[in-house]
Amino acid sequence: QVQLVESGGRLVQAGGSLRLSCAASGGTFSAYVMGWFRQTSGKDFEFVAAINPSGGATSYADSVKGRFTISRDNRESTLYLRMNMLRPEDTATYYCARTAVNNWSRPLHSWGQGTQVTVSS
Repeated sequence: QVQLVESGGRLVQAGGSLRLSCAASGGTFSAYVMGWFRQTSGKDFEFVAAINPSGGATSYADSVKGRFTISRDNRESTLYLRMNMLRPEDTATYYCARTAVNNWSRPLHSWGQGTQVTVSS
């Protein structure tokens, strides 16, 4: 079972940038499809982005396409999410997860502690 720890969230002004990190331990990180999800207060989890094991293929929610970039470093067992042109509606707690090979938007385990991103207008 992989353990994941998210970090990098903070308060940022609209139009700004952030890079989130997700450090993995246990399991075989380099073999997993990995994804980022977010949850705003009182709402369901929303798929944000996912990446295949090699890092050669990615998928994004329409709401973040062109602004966010998912990447990974398999040597460091770390997943990243670069977020540019942030908007107040991007405010949420962000989580990383291993996702299903046949459905990249389906997480395979329970959520970690997440990292809070707050975008001020």
